[in-house]
Amino acid sequence: MKVIFFEVPKAEQSVFSQSLSVFEVAFYEERLTENNADLAKDADIVSVFVDSDVNKNVIDKMVNLKFIATRSTGFNHIDCEYAFTKGIKVSNVPAYGSHTVAEFTFGLILNLSRKIPSANAYLRETLNYNYLPWMEGFNLEGKTLGVIGTGKIGKNVIKIAKGLEMNVVAYDLYPNLAFAKENNFEYKSFAEVVSRSDIITLHAPHNKENHHLINKENISTMKRGVYLINTARGELVDTEALVLGLKEGIIAGAGLDVLEGEKQMQNAKNSGVEIGEDIKNIIALNRELIKMPNVIVAPHMAFYTSEAVASIKQTTIENIKAFLSGTPINLVK
Repeated sequence: MKVIFFEVPKAEQSVFSQSLSVFEVAFYEERLTENNADLAKDADIVSVFVDSDVNKNVIDKMVNLKFIATRSTGFNHIDCEYAFTKGIKVSNVPAYGSHTVAEFTFGLILNLSRKIPSANAYLRETLNYNYLPWMEGFNLEGKTLGVIGTGKIGKNVIKIAKGLEMNVVAYDLYPNLAFAKENNFEYKSFAEVVSRSDIITLHAPHNKENHHLINKENISTMKRGVYLINTARGELVDTEALVLGLKEGIIAGAGLDVLEGEKQMQNAKNSGVEIGEDIKNIIALNRELIKMPNVIVAPHMAFYTSEAVASIKQTTIENIKAFLSGTPINLVK
């Protein structure tokens, strides 16, 4: 049985090789794409992270493939529907970042509300140890936080918000009314959450139905001076509309761990292939966002703590062992 891992740095490979020592295991630091799928042509199992592109053509090149173990919660980098037609099972890591991403969300909120990055940059540049009028921030206490998506991450965000004595309104397709009662917040319609909140934070998966969930139309209904936080998926936000909302002052600031088109941007950069006008436009808009003083952008790292990485490794090992024993767990359906 041959197991091949992609996107695993050398320093992390020993954990997997030791735990799966009875099998033939190989590692590649690069991501899996159509260009290098031949590296896994005889694999029975492949494990990837989010930058790999396991599409139909890649799957077809791996003729022995029986199982894909993604070391992530999301699996939109895998053509699962096609894999299923070939009898290939897919597992994910469902819960490694529920606290980690929630904490990072509030890291972004606190940095924006208290202007910490710009104040730090000013002090580094000037060595002037005096606060200035533009450094004035605002309390989170008493502000209304709008939470879009109340899965595991969204729930932890709400718990932190209540600890800071914030008001919370939330939207979810499947409201958890018992949790709402226990934590003293209300579910409202999406439109109400967007229009009532001082800060909006996104914790929903991306799919066809909620592509550009935040767009020009609903930005126009937001409170003037609202802050937008996105640690979920970049495609939930129409980047052009966000830039316009920031320029017009409707949105006072944004904290973004994800960007629309980030995967395509990285793929194009790594492969050197010519990119289309749509991606060029998104790249230009993202560069504009990154340079805005009231915007904080991080490189999709909200999950990235030592604890979360350890959890990802352990769950992936358990997923592979369970599949090999005939009792697969954490299967994507």
